[in-house]
Formats: sequence, structure tokens, C-alpha cells
Amino acid sequence: MDNSPADLATSDPDAPDPGIADPGIADPGVADPGIADNVDWGLAASVGRRIARPGPRITRYTADAARAELLDASVRAEGPVRDVTGLADGLAVPTARVLDRSGWIEAAATSMPAMLSALPDPAVTDPAATDPAATDPGATGFDGTGTGSDTGDREPAQRGGGLGAKMAGAQAGGLLAFLSSAILGQYDPFSADPETGDPGVLMLVMPNIIAVERQLRVDPSDFRLWVCLHEVTHRVQFSANPWLADYMRSNVGVLTDADDDSVAAMVTRITEGLRGGRPREKGVIGLMQLLQSPEQYAAFERVLVLGTLLEGHADHVMDAVGPAHVPTVATIREAFDRRRSAPRNPVQRLLRALIGMDAKMAQYVRGKAFVDHVVDAVGMPAFNTVWTSPETMPLMSEIDQPDRWIERVL
Repeated sequence: MDNSPADLATSDPDAPDPGIADPGIADPGVADPGIADNVDWGLAASVGRRIARPGPRITRYTADAARAELLDASVRAEGPVRDVTGLADGLAVPTARVLDRSGWIEAAATSMPAMLSALPDPAVTDPAATDPAATDPGATGFDGTGTGSDTGDREPAQRGGGLGAKMAGAQAGGLLAFLSSAILGQYDPFSADPETGDPGVLMLVMPNIIAVERQLRVDPSDFRLWVCLHEVTHRVQFSANPWLADYMRSNVGVLTDADDDSVAAMVTRITEGLRGGRPREKGVIGLMQLLQSPEQYAAFERVLVLGTLLEGHADHVMDAVGPAHVPTVATIREAFDRRRSAPRNPVQRLLRALIGMDAKMAQYVRGKAFVDHVVDAVGMPAFNTVWTSPETMPLMSEIDQPDRWIERVL
């Protein structure tokens, strides 16, 4: 989800590794434009498609077979995930989309505005105030095939105009191109399912999956199902708990508030943050925390904790389901973790730091440790209390000390 929601692994040896990871049109009644309105997303998609690296060489036969197997795996993964999590039982299985890199760039440029757009009602952080029927962003669905690697018939909305929006669009396009070789799968809770119109689309980036399974020399069928288990877990998390999408979007909205502070206020915050010894993440993420207002800092922590929980829960489910359904799961996990921890060249280390990849990878490790501990201690039904409301989400201090969450919530 992260959300960034980016997900599983990378296909290029030197590409970023955000993990298995990881959005519609804004309500026209929202008065204040957000960051989404200051980016030319159509240009972002165009630039991203133009400069993205090509995928691995594959024949049409291989592509067709892989596409069919991924679609089948995305459906087969649903039952075991529901059984292990106890979530989403009885709900319809949504459509998965199998995309190439250009298709993922197009989908991401289409969905990003919804995630970044402000919500018209601040009460959405309360699940009791969330109407599931109202979460459908409606206006920016995909092409509706659910099977192709095409980019669809609709161009991403051009949210902003002028030179500034075009510059931001070009920058966003460069980032999307960079990430397009890194994403194996992604669940987008903000876009409409092409068949049902309900919110949420699972995307699988076929060339990247093929590239990684070749690099790791693992069983292709097992690896494809393993990827789907992670992404389907994200789908189940959001479909069983519709309030999560609005909770994420409202907090991201605080982070991307267009109101600018004065330089003096920003300098004061940095000075106070350094003197106060406030806990911070490492690298660029830590610098962001210093620059944020108290409200943004609190929202940042909520987004970080939510992402850590979502990714850790998905990794826990992958390993819980794996032995019964993925015969070579131990080999896959060992090879995948070895690849995650492999040394990288200086340029890659810099790029990973700039876009927060290392913090993303830490989410998988810390989140899985939290979920493993709580489930071992109290069982999955009690753990599922975490999905009740914002108040039952872990606090930042509880991620590494899960017994504190158990004492506070259960």
C-alpha cells in the first residue's frame, strides 16, 4: 500500500526493491485544491511510458501463458487468504489486471489523484461515518478487460495547468518510470473495479514477475501464486474494512496540504525538533519529519504505522498460507530475502534513500514481527480487532513492542 501502496520486488538487477507491495477523481465540491491538482498527470503518464525500461524478452506464448496463470492464481489465492485471516468471507472476488510496465504507469497516473485528493468530509476517519457505497470514486475506472497488458482507453486526468503543473508532471513521470521496473504487484483501493464498479483493483505487472522468477531461479507457478497471496491479502484487508481507504486518504491529505508555512516557522520547527530529541526515522524520511508541522507529523506517523501493519500482515499471511499451497515456499522466501538484502551500488543506495525505499523495506520486517507476535499470543480472531477503527491501530511505539498494543486494545 503502501501507498504507498508499491509492492513486492524488482525485475532489474539495479532497480529499487520496495517489496511485494503499495486512486479516482476528487469531489468537485472540495474547495481547496491539493497536490493532485498541481500535477499534469496526463503528462506524467506520457513521460513515464516514454522513458521506462523495456521488460525482459519473452515470446507471445510465454506472455499468454503467464497472463492466464496469474489471473488464475489471483482467484485461487483468495480462498486460502480468507481462511487464514478470517476476513472478507462471502464477498465477491474482484477482478485482477495483468499489466506491462506501460500499463502500470498509466494505471498509477490515473489512480494517484484520488489518493492525493482531499476528502469532502473530515469525518471519514470514523468507520461508523463511512458509507461503503460512497467510497466508489467512479470517474476513473480502468479499461474493463481485467486481462490485458494494454493501457486502457482513457488518459489520466490533467489535474493541473500551467508550467508548474507540467514540470511536476514530468518529475512524476520520471518517478513512475523508475518504479515501473520495481513493482511486481499492487492493490489500488481507490480505483473502481472494472466489472463491479466497486472500489479496489489488484494489478500484477507480468514482465517484472517473469524477470524476478528468472533471476531467483524459482518455480514460476509457485512464485506467481506467492506474489498473488501477498496482493490478495491487501485486497482482503481493504474490502473487509472499507474505512481503511478513506483513513489512508485523509491522512495523506494532511501530509500534502498545499498551505505553505513561512521560512521562519519551518526553521523554528527544525531547531525545536533537533533540540527536543523527537524520535525520527533515518535518512530523508527523518528530514521530512523535521520539516512537518505537528499535524503533519502526526499524520505521517499514522500513515507509516498503517503501511507497516498492512505489509507485515500480508507477509505473515503469505508464510502462513504458503506451506499448504506453495510447495517451494521456503526456497522462494530464502531467495527473495537474500535478494532484498543484497548490496547495491552507490547510485542505487542514493536513489533508495531519496524515495524512502529502505524505510519501505523496514515496514515488512517490523510489521511482520508485530503480526507474528500478536497472532502467536492471542490468535488471529483477536488480532483482527486491529481493523475495528483508527483507535485500535497500533501506535508507533507499539510496533516494536506488540505486548503494549495487546494490553491497550484487547
